[in-house]
Amino acid sequence: MNPQETLSLLLNHRSIRKYQDREIPQEVLDNVLEAGARASNTGNMQVYSVVVTRSAEMKEKLSPLHFNQPMIKQAPVVLTVAADVARFHHWCALNGAEKSYDNFLWFVCGCVDSMLFAQNLSVAAESYGLGLCFLGTTLYMAKEIAQVLEMPQGVVPITTITLGYPDERPERTDRLPLEAVVHYEKYRKETDEDIRHLFAEKDRSELTRRLLQENNLPNLAQIFTQKRYPKKDNVAISQKLLAFLKENGFMEN
Repeated sequence: MNPQETLSLLLNHRSIRKYQDREIPQEVLDNVLEAGARASNTGNMQVYSVVVTRSAEMKEKLSPLHFNQPMIKQAPVVLTVAADVARFHHWCALNGAEKSYDNFLWFVCGCVDSMLFAQNLSVAAESYGLGLCFLGTTLYMAKEIAQVLEMPQGVVPITTITLGYPDERPERTDRLPLEAVVHYEKYRKETDEDIRHLFAEKDRSELTRRLLQENNLPNLAQIFTQKRYPKKDNVAISQKLLAFLKENGFMEN
């Protein structure tokens, strides 16, 4: 794949929620997973794991934990990517080394490693013509998902990816202009006018227009804060996740 093909693949990413009734060959899946495992990671320690779900029985158990989103049952493969210090701690114990990673720093490292793995995997999957969707519901229901997948202490689900051959081609979702997220040399503090400019296209899009009508709200920002991710939900989920991290040994030190 030449640089232009690679760039086109990345620029044309779409979230796919409908899949063909077609299995992913094991060789393809193995290559995609291997590409994920070649991602950069903290200290070359690879403090992450992935659980591959292909059986209808296990998808049935996972589905309600992802709010019954149809793609959990429809996708031929569901990947649950988790921060995982359990394997490394086990290795340390076998070698008389101190258990040192049962703390919040290493939960964050596990999150970073998990997402680097997941992104590498995703690019590889799309190069094979596969489609995928990341599910944000994983952190909401981390404890319950961990129980279903029989994850031990030190392992916390971070994200879930549904994977399969696409049965749709949705429009690309909008993104902020590059100038919104790129800062050279130092962080650039934006004025009110700068912010209005950076969000202008998103605020005026056809999708936003429909959302405003459906929700009877004056602007997109209020849709986010009142409907999509309201503070009360954010706080409740945060408290639940922090409690699970404490149970799981990530807040001991």
